Amino acid sequence: MALFTGVIDRLLGRQQPLPRDIAFKDERSFVAQKHSCPSCHAHLEAGELENNLYVCPKCGHHFRINTAERVRTLVDAGSFQEFNQEIQSINPLGFPGYEAKLGESKAATGQGEAVVNGYASIEGRKVILSIMNFKFMGGSMGSVAGEKLTRAILEGAEKRHPVILFTTSGGMRMQEGIFSLMQMAKSSAAIAQLELAQVPLFVVLTDPTYGGVTASFAMLGDVILAEPAASIGFAGPRIIESTIRQKLPEGFQKSEFLLEKGFVDAIVPRSELRRTLAFLIDTHPTE
Repeated sequence: MALFTGVIDRLLGRQQPLPRDIAFKDERSFVAQKHSCPSCHAHLEAGELENNLYVCPKCGHHFRINTAERVRTLVDAGSFQEFNQEIQSINPLGFPGYEAKLGESKAATGQGEAVVNGYASIEGRKVILSIMNFKFMGGSMGSVAGEKLTRAILEGAEKRHPVILFTTSGGMRMQEGIFSLMQMAKSSAAIAQLELAQVPLFVVLTDPTYGGVTASFAMLGDVILAEPAASIGFAGPRIIESTIRQKLPEGFQKSEFLLEKGFVDAIVPRSELRRTLAFLIDTHPTE
């Protein structure tokens, strides 16, 4: 009942603070203030973190990164060209406060939506990128986010360029209701068209990837990669435990556990991602 009441409070705008163990942690601020890694607590400066692709050089902890950082650490310099940036979200259901939340996310991220599409090259190989950003309303997938993902996939089919999706999301965007849920089917249908065109889709799961994103396009890649220790699932572990009344295995919903169970093809550290994707492109020719 308490969990249900909390959901109703948030729907009606009576926002309650999240429990400490699930509140979003700004790890960059931790590094800036404590000069240490939040995982291993070894000494760490922001400059050192940036130079190491936002991975702790001591313990290998992968920090969450935004879209600009993903592009900078992955693609050939100067090759990224954004498209579909003109598409903007509206408030189809008249949900209270939605426009304000969109405005806050746009100001905080410099993006128009949770998804950014672009043409790019990786070690000289042309690709279509679609990158999710958790900082934009938790990477939630509303109508425009789903539309942009779909357009990126179909653009890959038309131009015969491999498509690479980077996922990070809390799931579907509740402010858009059924319009949000429809994006699961739409993006999945686009992937079917990509398969018919015999153009490969590579998915890279990053921390965290949850909800309807996991239940749709995130698990439909020809090859599914994941960053180390990324949280991946549908519902959260505490909700599952309360439903089945059982204790979940250690590391449940971490990328290593999913690799063991066959849901992920490989776990790739950020330092090896460029080389790995270039290899996959070469081994999945479109001509």
